[in-house]
Amino acid sequence: MNTTIRRAAVFTLLLVLALLVRATWVQFYDGRALAENKNNRRNIIEQYANPLGNIIVGGNAITGSKRTDGGDLAYQRTYADGPLYAAVTGYSSQVYGATQLEGVYRDLLDGTDRRLKNPMGVLTDERARPGDVITTIDPDVQKAAYEALGGKKGGAVAIDPKTGKILAAVSTPSYDPGEISGSDDSAAWKKLTGDADKPMNNRALRQPLAPGSTFKLVVAAAALEDGLYSSVDERTDSPDPYQLPLSTSELTNENASAPCTDASIRVALQYSCNNVFGKMAVQLGQDKVRAMAEKFGFNDTKLDVPVRAYESVYPADMDDAETALSGIGQFDVTATPLQMAMVSAAIANGGKLVSPHMVSQISDADGTVLTDYDDSAKTEQIISSSSAEQLRSAMQTVVAEGTGTNARLAGATVGGKTGTAQRGENNSETPYAWFTSYAQSGSSGKEVAVAVMVEQSDAARSEVSGNGLAAPVARAMMQAALEN
Repeated sequence: MNTTIRRAAVFTLLLVLALLVRATWVQFYDGRALAENKNNRRNIIEQYANPLGNIIVGGNAITGSKRTDGGDLAYQRTYADGPLYAAVTGYSSQVYGATQLEGVYRDLLDGTDRRLKNPMGVLTDERARPGDVITTIDPDVQKAAYEALGGKKGGAVAIDPKTGKILAAVSTPSYDPGEISGSDDSAAWKKLTGDADKPMNNRALRQPLAPGSTFKLVVAAAALEDGLYSSVDERTDSPDPYQLPLSTSELTNENASAPCTDASIRVALQYSCNNVFGKMAVQLGQDKVRAMAEKFGFNDTKLDVPVRAYESVYPADMDDAETALSGIGQFDVTATPLQMAMVSAAIANGGKLVSPHMVSQISDADGTVLTDYDDSAKTEQIISSSSAEQLRSAMQTVVAEGTGTNARLAGATVGGKTGTAQRGENNSETPYAWFTSYAQSGSSGKEVAVAVMVEQSDAARSEVSGNGLAAPVARAMMQAALEN
């Protein structure tokens, strides 16, 4: 009997020890994982138990919080001018999570960021007061882009070339993040996600499309840096039309009467001569063109501004005919408006590319700066100052006398490049209209670089062009940036 009792006691003790070990494991090792599980309702309750921190534009909050009518979530996110800034803020939804700056800085905005101090938090388990996100966005430039794009489907980005600050990031058609921020917005969510125009797509940062002739700036930079041509005014050996290597197809020009035969880089940019840049890309070879494209930011899978921008692509493993097409921004070349704004920004800044960013600082509730992104922006000399100067001069010719005259701006020096990218099999769909440019004020010296992409508009197919659709948007943005 004693033996049986002893065995039962030992077994019971082992069970108790196993239970204690398991409880300890769950509490101290699995506890954090369980607490952070997306299905843990307590996290959402805590997140919306108090007002969130704010996203700041031009010194003013463009977000807020309001009391809910009932339920276990006390507060709900609100937005001022939601459609205007949706490509910047993203949304913070009680049901569908958070995106863009709302998602990147969720911990800061809800008070769980460990850098936020709450001396009594250890005792009370209360969250710290939330911090704020101070953006680089210029409200005047943002509004100018949004209004100029109007009913068009497209995206636009403006950058300060010297600092890398993103002054505007606009995507149209847009949406109001406030319509999906609550706990009972399923109808609005279904409508937005089912909309054929895809208003929730961020066309400024996250929808790379064929850049067309705006990519010719990259090819021209490669040719100057490689020494293939020593000047933008040097005559090239470029037959018109240019027969694609190992093909019976010919690369022709939109304007059959343009002086594209053996045209210099300046004239080829002015008239957007496909034959010149198709042949130039083949002469350089895909590896050299790709190397230059990557200096400007193509093929970067981790371009965070701090929102992760989609990769702009210059492809690999092409034959010579495909390389020729890549030289005019076709084949499998893709770019976002952010990427093409970076191209113009580097050229405007003497060949130096400053890391683009749309958050200047993040701060705690008392205004103490936790991180200053302006001071940490990386600067890299990607092309020589001489090449940049020559490209600026050629881009000025495009606006003054060439295909980009709709971007002219009184009192400012403006350089640009148009693009009309073919779309669909055998160019069966309406082309994309592009314009990338820079401007410098003649009085203040202020500078801005801009890129605009119009994916779709109400214009007739014959009227779709970079100069007709995209350049006026860029002009409005540049004017707002230089006047402010």
